[in-house]
This record gives sequence, C-alpha cells and structure tokens, in this order.
Amino acid sequence: MKKGLIQATDWYERTVHWLLAISCIVLCITGLGMMFHSFHFLGTIVGGLKMLKHIHNFTGLLFAVALFLAIKMWWHEAGVFSMPEDLEWMMCAGGYLWEVEKVPEVGKYNPGQKMFFLAVAGFGVIMVLTGVIMWFFPIEFPAWLVRWMYVLHALGFVVIFAFFFVHLYLGTIGSPGSLDAMTTGWVTRAWLKKQHPKWLKEMEEEGTLVVSGEEKKAH
Repeated sequence: MKKGLIQATDWYERTVHWLLAISCIVLCITGLGMMFHSFHFLGTIVGGLKMLKHIHNFTGLLFAVALFLAIKMWWHEAGVFSMPEDLEWMMCAGGYLWEVEKVPEVGKYNPGQKMFFLAVAGFGVIMVLTGVIMWFFPIEFPAWLVRWMYVLHALGFVVIFAFFFVHLYLGTIGSPGSLDAMTTGWVTRAWLKKQHPKWLKEMEEEGTLVVSGEEKKAH
C-alpha cells in the first residue's frame, strides 16, 4: 500500500455499503423484468418470471438486513444536517454545478450524500414494508390498500433508481478518488482535504487519523 494514504472507511462499512448496493441493483433489474413486458427477457435468462420473482423477493430480504445495518451505522453522521455549513454548501451545490471560489467546509458526509442516504433510508423502508405486504399478506388487506402498496413500491423504485445514478456518477467520474473510499478504504490527503476538510481537521484534533505507513498513536 502506498505510504501516506488516510483510512476513510473500515471493512465493516464497506461490506454494508456493497451489500446494500448490490442487493439494490439486483432488485431494480428484477423489478424491471416483472413490471415491463419489454424486460421480460430477464425472466427467460433465469428460467422464467416465477424464478425472477423468487430472486426479487429473497434479495429483498437481504436488502432489508443491509438497510437496517446501514441506518444503524450511518444515521448519526449522515442522517442529520449540520447548520449553517450544510445550508451554505447546498446554496452553492458544493461546487459541482458551477465554479465556486471556496466551497463551505463540511464533515464526513456532505449534504448531497446526506440527501442520498435519507432517500435510500426513507424509501427503502417503504419498499421493504410494501414488499412484505405484497408478498406475504395480500389477501389479509383490502384490495384497494394492496393496490396502493404497488403504487408506493413503484414510487420507491423511481426515487431510489434516480438517486442511485447520481450517486454512481459523483462517486466515480464526478469526483475522482471517491471510489477508493469504498473499495480499498484508503484515500489521499489531498482528496480528503478538498472533499471533507472539516472531517480531516476533526480526526487530526481527536487523534483518530489513521495513515498508512505510520503507527496509530494512542489517545
């Protein structure tokens, strides 16, 4: 490993992130295969629409577990906005949409990441609850209510699907170096100072900064 890199995430954070991401992708693909006739070929690949539905349902259970772990782990840091710096960051879109002389300093997660997290957390819970009712208890609820479950399930898909592509872009091409945080877990000091300067300062002050090639100081 290159000396001087800073640890941004540990193995547990990365595991939960990829478990949530992969299960979400599988759910989106299998969901499209069941919703639209033009995507029915996806069912043919796995042995029919019935099998596609089974894959969708059981992946949904995996998604529910990953979602619970993600909310439990990240809510304190990513589920709450810090004012006024987060509002100032949003007013200039973090410098992503137009040139900004100085982007307001933010902590470990910027407001864009927090909005993505809240969208996935909120609509993810809706997807899980509606999915469970549609799968296990459809005959125990009034028909009109079950129909609304399908509407809410589809709405959750649209919102998460849209946010997912924005997240994918900003985590790769839109912000070079960001992907390393969720693959190796290590990032450069320059990237961290540019993207999350406040968090870098906090780790330095608290003595929690972990740098490759250096022994972690006791504190």
